[in-house]
Amino acid sequence: MHMLFYIAIVLFAGMFFAKILAKLKLPNVTGYLIAGLIIGPSILGIIPKEGADKLSIISEVALAFIAYSIGSEFNIENLKNVGKGVIVITILEALTAVALVDITMIFIFKQPVPFSLVLGAIAAATAPAATLMVIRQYKAKGPVVNTLLPVVAMDDAVGIIAFGISTTIAKAILNNSTNISVFKIIFIPLLEIFFALLLGFVMGIILTYLSKKARGEDELLSIIIAVLFATTGIAIRFELSSLLACMMVGATLINIDPNNKRAFTTVERFTPPVLISFFTIAGVQLDLSILKDVGILGIAYVIIRVAGKMLGAYLGARISKFPSTVQKYLGYTLIPQAGVAIGLSMVAQNTLPDPYGVQIRTIVLAGTVIYELVGPMITKMALIKAGEIQVGE
Repeated sequence: MHMLFYIAIVLFAGMFFAKILAKLKLPNVTGYLIAGLIIGPSILGIIPKEGADKLSIISEVALAFIAYSIGSEFNIENLKNVGKGVIVITILEALTAVALVDITMIFIFKQPVPFSLVLGAIAAATAPAATLMVIRQYKAKGPVVNTLLPVVAMDDAVGIIAFGISTTIAKAILNNSTNISVFKIIFIPLLEIFFALLLGFVMGIILTYLSKKARGEDELLSIIIAVLFATTGIAIRFELSSLLACMMVGATLINIDPNNKRAFTTVERFTPPVLISFFTIAGVQLDLSILKDVGILGIAYVIIRVAGKMLGAYLGARISKFPSTVQKYLGYTLIPQAGVAIGLSMVAQNTLPDPYGVQIRTIVLAGTVIYELVGPMITKMALIKAGEIQVGE
């Protein structure tokens, strides 16, 4: 069938299953993933594997907008207001999860270093949507919620940076397996990250200038799409991180012109069908046939990542002298994982040779379904215990 027919099936299936699971109080992203799994080659085969592979450009588009939105959270003035304590917590909860997964995979399960580094880096990412849904639904408020909101806003950016470093080191190891120098492993990743950020900075300046000249929201939307597509295309052409580059576009714009909220709200008109397609296609590409081969690794990833998040959040809150409720319960609210993690797993699949890239994608997608199913419920319980959700209400 033609690709447009497959896209139509993806959109209809994603929306249909999201509505069904919404009745069970589950996040939409879970419905999209399950929809993709059902219509994909693993179950019904409505969309064959080669059909799903040809839809990868949609994923590139979705990743560009996800990273751009994350960049908007890096307003220097806002970062000053949240305080050093929140930044300490964010860095520790993200990187502790990365370190624990790396150590577990390398030293306990004896997995290759490139595989372990890339999988570990993905562990940093947290999905704020499910957590924020619980907060709004139950009107939660208190120290834990006040700390949680800025943490989840900055968390994915830390994850993207960690992923950029890890993937570059992994590629250096794979390309120089017989002659690895410490200089190359350290210098090349830093150089690639620098050029990705430089590209994003330049494109961000261009977008800032052009957005001021835009007449109406339609023209502004077209300019933003053009700039992000150009940034992604250039980054891919020169083997730089398109995620870091697009994140820097958003960060540059929000700091040069902090009052230009239109440049971020306007894209919300364009992204809904793209994101539905993105998550559903991710489910289509979930290969159930290799779950038996990565089952133990998948279970370990799910458990160790949660342990890292909880330990890192506790240490960060303790070091920063936050209230005891924040120290005890913040980690429980950081379990959900979705959009950015799925996107990073796609990049990993294209970065690492078979079977490692496919294994990482399967582990992350399977973990995402688990996290999105149990994460909101655990968040609700933690906020009740913290006294920030009134049980009677």
